[in-house]
Amino acid sequence: MKTIMEIEKSIIKKYRKEIYQRFVRAIKDFSLIEEGDHICVCISGGKDSFLLAKCLQELKKHSKYQFNLTYLVMNPGYTEENLKKIKENANILNIPIIIKDSNIFEVIKEIDNPCYLCARMRRGCLYSMAKELGCNKIALGHHFNDVIETILLNQLYNGQFSGMMPILDSDNFEGMKLIRPLFYIHEKDILSWVKNSELSFLDCACIVTKKNSGKRKVVKELINDLVKLYPNSDINLFNSMFNVNPNTTRKINK
Repeated sequence: MKTIMEIEKSIIKKYRKEIYQRFVRAIKDFSLIEEGDHICVCISGGKDSFLLAKCLQELKKHSKYQFNLTYLVMNPGYTEENLKKIKENANILNIPIIIKDSNIFEVIKEIDNPCYLCARMRRGCLYSMAKELGCNKIALGHHFNDVIETILLNQLYNGQFSGMMPILDSDNFEGMKLIRPLFYIHEKDILSWVKNSELSFLDCACIVTKKNSGKRKVVKELINDLVKLYPNSDINLFNSMFNVNPNTTRKINK
């Protein structure tokens, strides 16, 4: 395993173009962080949220404005083994996590299609816990591939054009915002960073559904096939979220 200094250096050196520059660009393009922010970095235990934490730590060292970071692990009911893995990785990466428990997995285990409800409950818990910790923003580790998968998921399964925005105001928690600083970063580059760092993270920690099952897996495979046929199709999907023609997209009353 690489040392923490080697891992941190790789983000701003070896992966500067693929990861750090894209991370900084998203923050600048969408004004994700402002002077005086207190950001709750939401750690799920996967590669994306841990990379997000390290990028934000690095930014804080060099930023021209002041902001605070709190690292929250919202435990929805992880197994002891998975919770131990999260703690070990946080220790390796020098991330001072706070763990708060919830009973989300227990609540959704008897539901036929639990993923949607789980996502909503997790989001609500994160906002609530972040507010208790004095934060005004929550940061999630969604990346480029999550964005385009969400666009297709909504079109194919919900019949609507709806994406995953880099910054959102909370509907239910006044003054709270959600930010996604990994918005421009491709998953393949995150995987490369993980391999180079000689780390291993939780893949799927859900105890309710089977690993790599469901609609998102289908859409991920579909996008991979599309990219093989049309190399820029993933980029075009991403850009479509910002190139909506209102004259050709409207609701028709039937």
